Amino acid sequence: MAAWSNWSASVQAAPRKIARPETLQALQRRVVEADKVRVAGAGHSFMPLCETDGLLLDLSALEGDIEVAPDRKTAWAPAGWSLKRLTRALWDLGLSLPNQGDVNPQALAGALATGTHGTGRDLGSLSTFAHAYRLVLADGSAVEVDRGRDPELFEAQRLALGLLGVVTAARIDVLPAFKLEERIVKRPLAEVMETFDALAASHRHVEFFVFPYADQAILKTLHPIEAEDTPRPAKPSNEEAIFQALCDLGARAPVLIPSLQRIMTRAASPQHRIGPAWRVFPSERNVRFEEMEYEVPRAAGLEALKAVTDWIRRRRLPVAFPFEFRWCAGDDIWLSPFNRGPGASVSMHQYAPMPWRELFAEAEAIFRDHGGRPHWAKRHTLSRAEVDALYPAAERFRAQRRRVDPSGKFLNGHLAALFE
Repeated sequence: MAAWSNWSASVQAAPRKIARPETLQALQRRVVEADKVRVAGAGHSFMPLCETDGLLLDLSALEGDIEVAPDRKTAWAPAGWSLKRLTRALWDLGLSLPNQGDVNPQALAGALATGTHGTGRDLGSLSTFAHAYRLVLADGSAVEVDRGRDPELFEAQRLALGLLGVVTAARIDVLPAFKLEERIVKRPLAEVMETFDALAASHRHVEFFVFPYADQAILKTLHPIEAEDTPRPAKPSNEEAIFQALCDLGARAPVLIPSLQRIMTRAASPQHRIGPAWRVFPSERNVRFEEMEYEVPRAAGLEALKAVTDWIRRRRLPVAFPFEFRWCAGDDIWLSPFNRGPGASVSMHQYAPMPWRELFAEAEAIFRDHGGRPHWAKRHTLSRAEVDALYPAAERFRAQRRRVDPSGKFLNGHLAALFE
């Protein structure tokens, strides 16, 4: 038995074997021989999506390279590459992804399979960028699917949680390489909430972070620009250590958390930089946390954020990390939480060593009361009945899963309870 854990260490797995195939043929052989198969990227899923007692695959070394279409509007990209590796390589080809989230260690396949997204009023999740997939199915066959070739399987695959096969490559949207200007400023929370519609209309990307016990928000905007690069603003060399120490102090003495959050917010300083999109999109995330993220209808987004932070304050609950608020465009993907229209994303974090299960379960009820549906890779407690109620196409998805994987090779315990 091997050992594997996710980034936050909350998911521990003991797969029978971890394999890192380098060729398509080796991958096909591994899939055929295994009874159970899951694929792991960087482990940035907080749900047990990669958990297995069978074969766990790592595709980071699989053969393949970027194949740019003649019109340079799409490119085939290796699914096992991290977003960091992919976006750097695209930049060298004069290209950029249309959007990214604020961390980039995830494998492309994992980001597509879970509906990972960035910010932007008119920008969809990364899943909306994919136009075709190359898959190794449960029987070891290699297939290519798009809207013209097996369109039902393609539609299911657009957000599939790794349930239909092993993705080896995806044909995704790309843009001519662009730079971004990042500005991070501190603003009164009430002002940010009142003006967020206007901010979202005037910037390609806008989001804010707010500690539940602080009245100031950290506002971050990104906008395409043609200008000389500026370096990342200098940070104290011990900034991460200070934040880690404050989280540790809050974990030992939760009563101090409100005061610590106000101190951290007051200490935040403005930041400004310009650089290649692949460098500016991601941020450093080194202090480990657990996360739940709910996507709510856009009109209810700020109300949901206020409701959950008011609940925390009223109950004096020990929540050490800030909330993150952003917008994402709607889509038509069967299992996408944005398939009912434009959404607002409310991310709730908790310092990993602190209790989070009961806290998240109670917060989840607030998000659900506001029409929310969870990010599939972030903590949630959806049952099969709730999945069916929230996603009318869920059984249509299951039909495709049963067709291409009748023995349930790509299921694990968590996913079988929802999609068997």
